[in-house]
Amino acid sequence: MRKKVVYATKTKISLAKLNFELRLKNIFDCMERIEKLKEFLTQNPGDSFLQHALALEYIKISDDASARQLFEEILTRDPGYIGSYYHLAKLLERIDDTPAAILCYEKGMAAAKEANDLHAFGELRSAYEELTF
Repeated sequence: MRKKVVYATKTKISLAKLNFELRLKNIFDCMERIEKLKEFLTQNPGDSFLQHALALEYIKISDDASARQLFEEILTRDPGYIGSYYHLAKLLERIDDTPAAILCYEKGMAAAKEANDLHAFGELRSAYEELTF
């Protein structure tokens, strides 16, 4: 019996080590992508696509403050960049700013409706209803 417990413990340790190594590699990969996106943004500072991609990378490494700042910059400059509403609202939900998340979903739904983007409208409405009902 004792050998099975030791074996299970070794397996758990090996899995934990592998999981840690994979997370570390993921963070390293994200940091490389972040540096590359920042480099691209020096050439095109107002590029909403690049800023959105950078914000998503920041979310992957749990840098919500930087991601939030980028999403807000995008939506201030380009309120028609509909995908950023969803991701910003989800970020706001995660940091327990429910009123701001609700407002963001509402603005996103209005922008999606104006752009006649029914798919985005449906995604935003679904997330909004999940949060508010």
